[in-house]
Amino acid sequence: MRYLIALLAIAGFAVSTLALRIHYSMDAPPCDINAHWDCGIVNHSRYSVIHGFPVAAIGMAGYVVIAILALLRRRRLLVIASLAGLAYALYLTSIEARILQIWCLYCVISQTLIALIALLSIIAAIWPRKSTT
Repeated sequence: MRYLIALLAIAGFAVSTLALRIHYSMDAPPCDINAHWDCGIVNHSRYSVIHGFPVAAIGMAGYVVIAILALLRRRRLLVIASLAGLAYALYLTSIEARILQIWCLYCVISQTLIALIALLSIIAAIWPRKSTT
């Protein structure tokens, strides 16, 4: 299970990297699909930065921490980190839905990944461990 969580965290890191690239780019984003799906608008909005740090970069760091915790079998810390990431992702999703009214494809993929990671980390924390007797 820990390898699956780490793999999902690596995928989240990659998606966050793509979002960060959009954040710093002035080119037309590849995910500018229509009036409701445009990562450029989302990643250039005032909500894409916290105290000078791009949200995508914070996501990258968070996914690295999650992968490390999973590989080190730090189940409780992994649950805490993944639930914190999920809570923040839900907050950002709320901003997309209610304020911006535009969706970022990369953000939705990241939201799905962190939700899966949170679910798997909870399962890993409560699943009975095999004893070696």
